Amino acid sequence: MQIDAIQKTYRRWAPVYDLTFGRITQGGRILAANHVNAQGGEVLEVGIGTGLALDYYAPNVRVTGIDLSAEMLREAANRAHRKGLKNLAGLYQMDAREIAFPDAAFDHVAAMHIMSVVPEPERVLDEMARVCRPGGSVMIANHFAGRAEGWSWAERLAAPLADLLGWHSDFAIERVLGHPKLRLEEQVQVPPFGLMTFLRFRRVE
Repeated sequence: MQIDAIQKTYRRWAPVYDLTFGRITQGGRILAANHVNAQGGEVLEVGIGTGLALDYYAPNVRVTGIDLSAEMLREAANRAHRKGLKNLAGLYQMDAREIAFPDAAFDHVAAMHIMSVVPEPERVLDEMARVCRPGGSVMIANHFAGRAEGWSWAERLAAPLADLLGWHSDFAIERVLGHPKLRLEEQVQVPPFGLMTFLRFRRVE
């Protein structure tokens, strides 16, 4: 998807995202937050959206979020204010292909359900690895083609609707595997129905 298509799509989805896609994608966010909470430190959420994961981070974890959509960021800010969250370090409108933070700035970097949305996902992954400190965690939750048993027919039907839905149902997992600076340490099919996959990598030297 191109930048203008992404912004248009998520401008439309922002008011209802939590009640639609948000509910079926929450499992990956919980896994990511649980890992971060156990380790502590600072986490960058790439494509933070409406801030659905904010509820799950421990108070001692510092959370920074970036997103291309101003509307999504507004929803995230409203959520943090409404719930009185004190561990949000900042929200920034930013292209994930050019993350404006220095190398090794974060202990953890998470991308929840955005890799099949962004243009040039390999470039986004490069940036995620760059801003994660050596030894830190890079986490991705996403739908990947062919990973959920019995859903191939739905993926084929949804593929031509990428701009309307806001994601590519035919996105291959191989596009986020094999990065030279990231070692895969965990791979989980996430309920419901195993539609989503959670990947946790260790940032190596």
